[in-house]
Amino acid sequence: MNLKQLHEWHVDYSTAAGIQRDLAGRVILQDEDLPGTIELVAGADVSCQRGDNRLFAAVVVLSYPDLDVLEEVSYVAPTDFPYIPGLLTFREGPVLLEAFRKLTMKPDVAIFDGQGVAHPRGFGLAAHLGLILDVPSIGCAKTRLVGEHTDVAVERGAWSKLEYEGTVIGTVVRTKRNVNPVYVSPGHKVSVDTARRIVLSCSVRYRLPEPTRQAHLAVNRLRIATVKTDERESRGRFSPGRNDE
Repeated sequence: MNLKQLHEWHVDYSTAAGIQRDLAGRVILQDEDLPGTIELVAGADVSCQRGDNRLFAAVVVLSYPDLDVLEEVSYVAPTDFPYIPGLLTFREGPVLLEAFRKLTMKPDVAIFDGQGVAHPRGFGLAAHLGLILDVPSIGCAKTRLVGEHTDVAVERGAWSKLEYEGTVIGTVVRTKRNVNPVYVSPGHKVSVDTARRIVLSCSVRYRLPEPTRQAHLAVNRLRIATVKTDERESRGRFSPGRNDE
């Protein structure tokens, strides 16, 4: 996939927040470039290992509506940007974009494990990367960052509006009966209602939509395999050699 170069990534915290404010106005919050029939949906996720400055990213492309995995790519890279709520993209964005760059299939829509416009500056991970990738994008987060909502009924498919400063920024969706809801917000080129419908249609058996669930499984496999390889290599380097003298 081709990527737009919108800004530098190695910036301080105040500059990062300023970039978010400057670019938020370029986000399109209506359905645009979505085909009449969606065929490919991507899911993206990032994982890390305690005590390790590397981030592990995976992007998985699934058929739609069958939700079969068609392509899986990954990337590993170090980061020096700390975890700061509201600035997640500056930590996870670069490694995710390198994974997306490796895709041979361009998804019709991408779902991210993070926020879209349900963000203090209206520019969370899904909005930010959707703009860079120039692809319709959706944020599906497990927790709320900003906004208020009414209670959501326990049945699958129940939902409530997520509002922030008088504006509807997303929805709170029950994807599985009696299981905590997810927080869905449009990222780029997707409306609030379409984002909700796509996430719900991709959530067949589990709380998380299948694209991000598969990305989560893929990135954890990558992290575990990489760490195990590192441990084997480390033991090999420090094991005592033969004394042939």
